[in-house]
Amino acid sequence: MITLKNVVLRRGSKVLLDNASVTLNPGEKVGLVGRNGAGKSTLFALLNGTLHEDGGDYSRPAGWQLAQVAQHMPETDEPATDFVVAGDTRLAQLHAELDRLEAAHLAAPDDMDIGMELAHVHTDLADAGAHDAVPRAQSLILGLGFQIHELMQPVNSFSGGWRMRLQLARALMCPSDLLLLDEPTNHLDLDALVWLESWLQRYAGTMIVISHDREFLDAVTDVTLHIDQARLTRYGGNYSKFEEMRALQMEQQQAAFARQQEKIAHLHKFIDRFKAKASKAKQAQSRVKALERMEKVAPLLAEADFSFEFKEPQNIPNPMLTISGGAFGYAQEDNAPKVILRGVNRSVLAGQRIGILGANGQGKSTLVKTIARTMKAVAGTVTEGKGLSIGYFAQQELDVLHPSSNPLEHMVRLARDLGANAPQRSTEQDLRGFLGSFNFSGEMVKQAVGTMSGGEKARLVLAMMVWQRPNLLLMDEPTNHLDLATREALAVALNEFEGTLMLVSHDRALLRAVCDEFWLVGRGGVSDFDGDLDDYQRYLLEESRRLREAARAAALVEAAPEVVPTPAPEQGKSAPVPAAAPESPALSGKEQRQQDAAARQKLAEQRRPLQRELARIEARLTPAGEERDALQAKLSQNLSSEQFAETGRQLKAREDEIAQLEEQWMLLSEQLQGLTQ
Repeated sequence: MITLKNVVLRRGSKVLLDNASVTLNPGEKVGLVGRNGAGKSTLFALLNGTLHEDGGDYSRPAGWQLAQVAQHMPETDEPATDFVVAGDTRLAQLHAELDRLEAAHLAAPDDMDIGMELAHVHTDLADAGAHDAVPRAQSLILGLGFQIHELMQPVNSFSGGWRMRLQLARALMCPSDLLLLDEPTNHLDLDALVWLESWLQRYAGTMIVISHDREFLDAVTDVTLHIDQARLTRYGGNYSKFEEMRALQMEQQQAAFARQQEKIAHLHKFIDRFKAKASKAKQAQSRVKALERMEKVAPLLAEADFSFEFKEPQNIPNPMLTISGGAFGYAQEDNAPKVILRGVNRSVLAGQRIGILGANGQGKSTLVKTIARTMKAVAGTVTEGKGLSIGYFAQQELDVLHPSSNPLEHMVRLARDLGANAPQRSTEQDLRGFLGSFNFSGEMVKQAVGTMSGGEKARLVLAMMVWQRPNLLLMDEPTNHLDLATREALAVALNEFEGTLMLVSHDRALLRAVCDEFWLVGRGGVSDFDGDLDDYQRYLLEESRRLREAARAAALVEAAPEVVPTPAPEQGKSAPVPAAAPESPALSGKEQRQQDAAARQKLAEQRRPLQRELARIEARLTPAGEERDALQAKLSQNLSSEQFAETGRQLKAREDEIAQLEEQWMLLSEQLQGLTQ
């Protein structure tokens, strides 16, 4: 178990934990919560061994294997699958040992000790899951939103957010007794988040996670550790249960404090009234001693709340905008634009609160960017209402802040750019006062943005957006860097906003709180989603399964184009969904029978090569399995070191062959089933 006993942790002169004691049992799933700056990441540094306690004692079992997500951005040309496989540190150690022993064996082929060591390493590799390491790694990669054709692409070919997903997959690949996750959901879409929840629920070790996503914490934790005012308190239960218990404790503490203050006031009144009277001096002195002995109940020091509001828009057009025959996508050098969404016909009305849903890569951000005017429609028209004023919070919005500029300079620059269109007064004093309402007070208005936390940068972007008094808010993952208190403040502000909201977010609590309706972006179009977020999570799991199967089939066709001539999907996009065939005029009975026969013949021609390949694989699987069994039995015999090593190599080769055949069999079966359907 993990034990902290009277632990003191400092960061500089600030005490983050003071005499903290807690015990975590094997297999517990722990949510670590507290306001930004409370010391959560510092406690992680103690848990992973990069920081030592300033006082007290910390211990964890010496034999425990630790896994955590590396915070640095990976810079490598290594294929994505190989990068994630390398996260299995046990396998990496065994492969390094195997390489060393094979080199030694070549130099001294008659050394029986080396032969025995080689045999043991081969056995250890089998026990460590070397035969299915690649499929396990690829399952993690696909679960986090990548496509089949991206599995062997270089890590450096992906953007920063996708590379951090690979870091997460690499951490999950590592066999571990203790898993530390610091904000693992920040770079995930809702579909990948749902998958990660499912994976973590099955994780058998001890897990400690820092997250500002309350629904994620509720789904994956059963214990909550709360850091507050240098105290560490353990609560049994997930985040919602913690909130209930803490609210009750706060209520009880405040009541106890009020009662004690009444008693203290009564004692002071008695002392002040009678301390000068000789007849009452003894009683007054006893009251003084009672006050000195009294164990004071601390007043409730509530965490500083943060709140803000969107000012009433200057005007609210209705409709806000209308999209007719829209085709949205992005430009390509020396090629026609790549179309992601087609046939978009939607209207956005005053007062609507729309949640935009869709699996990863289906075009949510493309839709929002086109409405926000940062991308042009490939075809069709987007007609804006008179006086439309858009406030746009983009996923990469933090990146466009100037690191060397401070909040006041950002606001002055914004006011200058808007000029006569500025919605309110923009003197320096006015801007300082406005920034103060977003907790940028005192010297913080002159602090360089590059030195700020992600949450502070996000708050600045919100401030700049609020100041412009928009009537249409487009928000693409606004909560990635916000703590729970700021997320709650954002939810309150959005609910009170009098304009129109369009929101893309993986924060289900925010979506539930502020959205009245949902649009579904998927399969190349935009439609209404008739259901709630629970229905959507079920849809996501089904859609993710469908996309993976389609991608696998496309990859198989790419490897054998003569079987079914379907092009492989392009990078970053899901496998294409065939367009529905246009309706044909009614056929006579004879013509219909001829057409049905032709269709059956075509289907049979498509199925035949797949069936032949399946039969070939099945014919090879049986003897391969027998050969593997024979080799395993041979290892238990009295062999020379050289025979032992050679048998181990043959066994590994046979297991690799079986794993590859089984994977091919699964892909072919899925494609064959798809043709049948």
